[in-house]
Amino acid sequence: MTRSQDLPDRDQHEDEPTEPSQWERFGVDTTAPHSARVYDHWLGGKTNFPPDRAMAEAIEQAVPSIKEMARANRAFQGRAVRHLASDHGIRQFLDLGTGIPTSPNTHEIAEEVSPGTRVVYVDNDPIVLAHARALMVSTPASRTTYIHADLRKPEELLSDPALTATLDLDQPVGLLMIAVLMLIADEDDPWGRVAALRDALPSGSCLALTTPTQDFDPVAVGQVTEAARAGGMTLVPRTRDDVVRFFDGWDLVEPGVTPVLAWRPDGPPPANPWAAYYWGGVAIKR
Repeated sequence: MTRSQDLPDRDQHEDEPTEPSQWERFGVDTTAPHSARVYDHWLGGKTNFPPDRAMAEAIEQAVPSIKEMARANRAFQGRAVRHLASDHGIRQFLDLGTGIPTSPNTHEIAEEVSPGTRVVYVDNDPIVLAHARALMVSTPASRTTYIHADLRKPEELLSDPALTATLDLDQPVGLLMIAVLMLIADEDDPWGRVAALRDALPSGSCLALTTPTQDFDPVAVGQVTEAARAGGMTLVPRTRDDVVRFFDGWDLVEPGVTPVLAWRPDGPPPANPWAAYYWGGVAIKR
C-alpha cells in the first residue's frame, strides 16, 4: 500500500484548499466549530478555522493540559491497534470517527505488524473526506477506503457497498471507536448503536474505544461540557460504569477499562495515570 504522506504536523497537500472559503465546495461549514477540527488543532494540525480554534482555546481555559490529553488518547489508539494486530491476529479494521488523518494512521500501524491489512475509515465531516483521499491508494493485497456515514445509523453503515467490498464481515474485525461516542447524547442511545455494530461482527472480533470522563475532575470537565454546549457542540463525558456497558457481553482484555495512560503503556507505568481524562479499553468477542 502507498502510505499517507501526512507528516506529524500534517502539512497540507498541494491540491488541498488553504482558505475557509475554498472548503465550501466540499460542503464544509467553517463558521461553526467541529469536533474533528478542534481535535486537529490540539494535535498540531492545520485544518482548522477560527471557530474551531476559539472552541479549542475555551476548553483549554478549563483544562490547560488538554493538548497532552489528546496526544495520550491518540497514543492509546496506536497501542490498541498494534495489540489487536499482533496478539489477536486482526487483519481488518473498522475505524469509526476517524477524524482528520494523523500519521501514523490505523493502516500504517497495522501494516507494521502485518502487511495486507484492510481498513475502512468512517466519519461524517466533509473535510475529513477531502483529506482521506490521501489514504485511498492501495495494492491488491492491502486496501483502505473511506465512508462518509453516521454512527447513529449502524445498519446503513454495515450495508454500505464500500464497506462490504473492503471488509469480510465473516472474519474478525477490529472495531475502533476512539473519542467518538462523546458526540452521541444519551437520549440517542449510544449503547444500542454500539451493540448493533458488535452484534454484526463474528467471534474473534475486537472493540477498542476511549471516551472522556468526568470521573477524574468533575469541575473542569463540567466547564468543558458547558463550553462545548455554548458553541453548539455535543460533548458527553461518561463514567467508568457507562464505559463498561459499551463492552457488554464481550471479554475485556487486561487491564480492563482503565485511564488511557495506564492501558498497556509502552514504558514504565505512568506516575499519574489520571492526568488524561479518558477511559479506554479493549474487548474480544468469544
